[in-house]
Amino acid sequence: MGIRTRSKPGAAAAVVKAGGRVGAKVGRGGGGGVHGRVVGVEHFVDRLFADVEHGRFERSLSGLTAVAAAVTTAEIYLEHYKASFGNKWMWSPIVVTPPVMVAGIGGVFSKRWAKTVLPVTAGIYTANGLLGEYFHARGVARKPGGWALASYNLPMGPPISAPGLMCIVGGMGLLAALLRREK
Repeated sequence: MGIRTRSKPGAAAAVVKAGGRVGAKVGRGGGGGVHGRVVGVEHFVDRLFADVEHGRFERSLSGLTAVAAAVTTAEIYLEHYKASFGNKWMWSPIVVTPPVMVAGIGGVFSKRWAKTVLPVTAGIYTANGLLGEYFHARGVARKPGGWALASYNLPMGPPISAPGLMCIVGGMGLLAALLRREK
């Protein structure tokens, strides 16, 4: 894909007026009807694909994985605390999070961390999310009436889709490891 310049008349003049910088913002009276728009980038999606194409997205996704793991685990901690950590497995998301956070931050600064440590820790984080899906489904099944009273037990039991958020965050870390890095 790449970054495309506008083909409208006056677009080249707007780039020249903006100091020759492609992607520079041109103000009112910028020439050629390019009022206040960014010259050189047609759409946000084109810019996103250009970032992925040129390797800039790998570092961002590594850092985003670390932040998302912290936020997700804070929410998990509060919910499991409300349940008094009744099952010892409720501690597992809390235990597997710090390595993912360290690997995500390391992946921002080091290609080696992003390609070796991050996929391992993100894979463990994802597997823990799948394990949580099992335990939450089992928790719904153990309530009186089980799955036969799903309309009552799903909202009143453990949140069945909540561990899926861990899987998504782990998947972000795995995807970051697959993307190529900016040179």
